[in-house]
Amino acid sequence: MNPLRIDRVTKNYGDKTAVNGIDFEVGQGEIFGLLGANGAGKTTTMRMVLGLIYPDEGAIYWKGKGYSDELRSLMGYLPEERGLYPKVKVSDQVLYLAELRGMKRSAAEKSLRRWLERFEVPEYYNKKVEELSKGNQQKIQFIAAVIHDPDILILDEAFSGLDPVNVELLKANVLELRQDGKTILFSSHRMDHVEELCENICMLHKSNTVLKGNLKSIKRSFPRERVLLDAERDVQGLDRIPGVKSVKKGEAWTEIRIDKAEAAQEVLKTALAQSEVYRFQIMEPTLNEIFIKTVGGQG
Repeated sequence: MNPLRIDRVTKNYGDKTAVNGIDFEVGQGEIFGLLGANGAGKTTTMRMVLGLIYPDEGAIYWKGKGYSDELRSLMGYLPEERGLYPKVKVSDQVLYLAELRGMKRSAAEKSLRRWLERFEVPEYYNKKVEELSKGNQQKIQFIAAVIHDPDILILDEAFSGLDPVNVELLKANVLELRQDGKTILFSSHRMDHVEELCENICMLHKSNTVLKGNLKSIKRSFPRERVLLDAERDVQGLDRIPGVKSVKKGEAWTEIRIDKAEAAQEVLKTALAQSEVYRFQIMEPTLNEIFIKTVGGQG
């Protein structure tokens, strides 16, 4: 039995349907990607998973059980919005939040100091939140979400406001939590982050599920429409090959867009007839391209 199961959940606000029959499961040691534009239903889904609001139809199960007080200690939540008090010291509020989730203060303090060391910011223990940069505030908010060692973690735009170095640092810690067997529901508008971290996804659009399943399988179900070519000499006539939509020459390689699978082999034949080919690759679609193709024409 998977630790988190969302079973045909629907949520209405008056005559507006915010979430319509969403259905997925997240396994132990899995990072599951929840995708969608603003207004798609992601936040409503996360609030129901957290037990902040109840579904009108369907059910949500945490380790096979319904709503209970146990959720406070079972779950951790990193919201997209900053939720820390700017004029309160880091230690005071993080330890307080840990106690609310059932931790003893001595254990919470030990955990906080360990996480601050892990993020290489032990000196922030006695600093006020307003004294920290936005990126470092995000680190503290992440620590507040995981300090009580939750089994299920909800991450909403976890890397928001972070520079590339700190994105990699936080990403490494998220992956380590996965290796420790945590169940992680991950929402992000950055498709590259989802591709890197998630094995399975659910894509929402206007409250409905439009795509769901294993990311690799989803990619294989979409046509490959991009070819990369790196040749010793400039190759002529690629734009005249049937099925070639466009040819874009860059510094490192030429990118060819195709709408017929057989056009790729014709591109290779044409290139080999004129030059030595260093690289020829038929690229699988990116998640961003899949997202645009799936919801772009749906208004």
